[in-house]
Amino acid sequence: MSFSTIALLIAVIAIGTYFQTVTGFGLAMIVIGISSGMELTSVPFIATVVSLISLVNSAVALPRHLHHIDWRIANTTLLGIVPSSIIGVVLLNFLNSQATSILEFLLGAVIVYSGISFALRPKQRSAESSLRTFFMVGFISGLCGGLFGMPGPPIIFLMYRQPMEIPVIRNMLLLMFACTAFSRTFYEVITVGLARDTLVISAMAIPCVALVTLWAQRHPLPLAQPLCAVLLFSPWCSSVWG
Repeated sequence: MSFSTIALLIAVIAIGTYFQTVTGFGLAMIVIGISSGMELTSVPFIATVVSLISLVNSAVALPRHLHHIDWRIANTTLLGIVPSSIIGVVLLNFLNSQATSILEFLLGAVIVYSGISFALRPKQRSAESSLRTFFMVGFISGLCGGLFGMPGPPIIFLMYRQPMEIPVIRNMLLLMFACTAFSRTFYEVITVGLARDTLVISAMAIPCVALVTLWAQRHPLPLAQPLCAVLLFSPWCSSVWG
């Protein structure tokens, strides 16, 4: 990987980190969306990198905000997320070696769905969804997280429809993404290990992720959520239509 590619990738990671810290989502979708659209690297590689740096982002952002988390909902959702994220990694390894075009199509479909969903902005419900709904959506999100390192779209849409305060939603999403990233990374470590290039790029990105997370907590932008949708949606569209 050339120096310019690495520098561009680190810059994209910084942008994704900022939006995730402010809104509770965006890191995986922005980084994987842009890197795939610009063909900077492969899906399995960047998915693993995103999982590692997501842990850093959550480790910096969450500790002082755990009181915002509704543990009843979080635990139910995680019961669906953790096992399905491992299933997703198994599917990723199979599709990457046997059906790369299907993998790319699925990634594109998830990205387009995400961009449209967040651009339209979900309408808030008057009452909380059932625990069964949180479990089912958690399972689907974990599957997306295992496949692409991108668990966000289903659970983000569900969470932003709940009658909850934004800090609660944001920190619950950070917790769920951290658990998805940990499950995914742990499974990879004990089965195939982590490639040297993955560790190098992740190590280079970690200081940037930590600093941007701290800065974003002090300087949030009110337009973060719609901008996140635009940044996510545009690179993939340009790669398809360009």
